[in-house]
Amino acid sequence: MLELDKTTFEPEVLQAEGYVVVDFYGNGCVPCEALMPHVHALADEYGDKLKFCALNTSKARRCAISQKVLGLPTVVVYKDGEKLEELIKEDATPEAVKAMVEKYI
Repeated sequence: MLELDKTTFEPEVLQAEGYVVVDFYGNGCVPCEALMPHVHALADEYGDKLKFCALNTSKARRCAISQKVLGLPTVVVYKDGEKLEELIKEDATPEAVKAMVEKYI
């Protein structure tokens, strides 16, 4: 799982070829902390088929806003730099994230 920051987001996600899953989280976000181990498990399971990244929005607020990430946690699937699908806040359950990821493998 690649940890992104405001300088690496564009080359690693928006300029990447293929599918990229990004977990947007924030400091002190309890739902984010609860979801994170599940996203890491998916990265371990499917990391050879999809690229998995995480972005701490507390340190990259402008980057998150530019991606229209206004609630946390948010998990987004990109393909060739285009946002395909996202799960936001209470929709970002471990089961829903797994189902979304499995659509793209």
